[in-house]
Amino acid sequence: MDRRSFIKTMAAGAVATSMLSSAQLLATPAATSALGAGRKPKRLKAGDTVRMVAPASAVEDRHHVMIAKESFEAMGFNVQLGEHVFAREGYFSGTDQQRADDVNRAFADPDVDGVIAVRGGWGCNRILPLLDFEMIAQNNKVLLGYSDITSLMNALYVKTGMTSFHGPNGFSYWADFQAQQFKDVLMDGKATTMRNYKEKEETLTMMTNRTTTVTSGKAQGVLVGGNLTVLTSLCGTPYSPDLTGKILMLEDVGESVYRIDRFLSQLQLSGELNNVAGVVFGHCTDCDPAGGFGSFTLHEIFEHYFKPLNVPTYTGAQFGHIKANHILPVGHVVELDADAATVKLIGSAVV
Repeated sequence: MDRRSFIKTMAAGAVATSMLSSAQLLATPAATSALGAGRKPKRLKAGDTVRMVAPASAVEDRHHVMIAKESFEAMGFNVQLGEHVFAREGYFSGTDQQRADDVNRAFADPDVDGVIAVRGGWGCNRILPLLDFEMIAQNNKVLLGYSDITSLMNALYVKTGMTSFHGPNGFSYWADFQAQQFKDVLMDGKATTMRNYKEKEETLTMMTNRTTTVTSGKAQGVLVGGNLTVLTSLCGTPYSPDLTGKILMLEDVGESVYRIDRFLSQLQLSGELNNVAGVVFGHCTDCDPAGGFGSFTLHEIFEHYFKPLNVPTYTGAQFGHIKANHILPVGHVVELDADAATVKLIGSAVV
C-alpha cells in the first residue's frame, strides 16, 4: 500500500468522540469499574497532532528522531518534538526537570492529541515525583511506549486511572505490522487479539515465535506491567500497581537468567505476585545464562515462580524488544487464554 492510500484508509476508519466530563476525568481506578479498569483516552485520527518526548535515555543519533517523526507523518499525523528531545544530561535526555516538563507540557497542551515516547532506556522513575498527575488526569490522552516507559504507564494508571499503551516507541521498527496495530487499536478502536503469527518459513511447523503454556486456563482482568526490570524497581513506591486480580504482562531485554530469577523473586517476596489472575510473559530478548558452573533455563525459572500460582500463564507472547511488537493497553480489561496463547481486549481501549 502506498503512502497516500494508507493515509486515506487510516482517516476513513477514525471516529471523533466527545470530551469526557470532569467527573469522569478525575475518577480513580477503583471508581471506574469493579475490575479497576482505567479511563479510556480519545482515539486518534489522521490529521491529529502527536508530540514526541524523551523522558528517559539520551538520543544518541538525531537521525533516529527524524526517522521516527517521518514515520508518524507517513501515517497522517502532525508531529511535534518536545522541547528537550535533543537535550543531554549525562545519559539522560536533559535534566529530570526538563524531561518531566516535556511530559507535563505534552498533556497540558490542548492542541496535542497523543504523546509518543521517542525511546526508553532509563530515567522515567526519576521524573515521577515531578509529574503533575492532577493536571494529567484532566487531560487524558493516548500515551504510547514500552521498556522504561513502563514506569510512566503504570504510574499514570495508579495516580490518574488512565489507560495507556504498551507498544513501539518512536525509535521502533515501523513497518506494515506496527502501522496496522496502531490503526487497529488506537484509531479504529478494535478489540484486537494478540496471538503469535508464523514467520515466512519453509517449514512444516512454526520455528520462531513459539509459545509455551505454563498453566492452562482462561482469566479476565485489568492488564498491568510491562518491562520486568522496571516494574520491580517500582515495588514499595506509591507508583507501583496493585496486582491483585490483574493480568500481569512482563518482558525484558539483555538480562541474564539469574537476574530474571532475582526480579521475579522480588515480586514474589513483595506478596504481589501471589495475587495475580493470570500471567503472560513476552519475549526475553538476549536473556542468556551467565557464565559459571551452571544455570537454569528461562523455562525452569518461569515454572518455579508461575506454576505455584495456579493461574493461567503462558510465555513467548509477541511483545517486548522485538520488531513486531503488539500494542497492549495498560489499565484495560483483557481475557488471557493460556492454552490458545492469546490475549484479547474486552471492548475498545479508546473512545
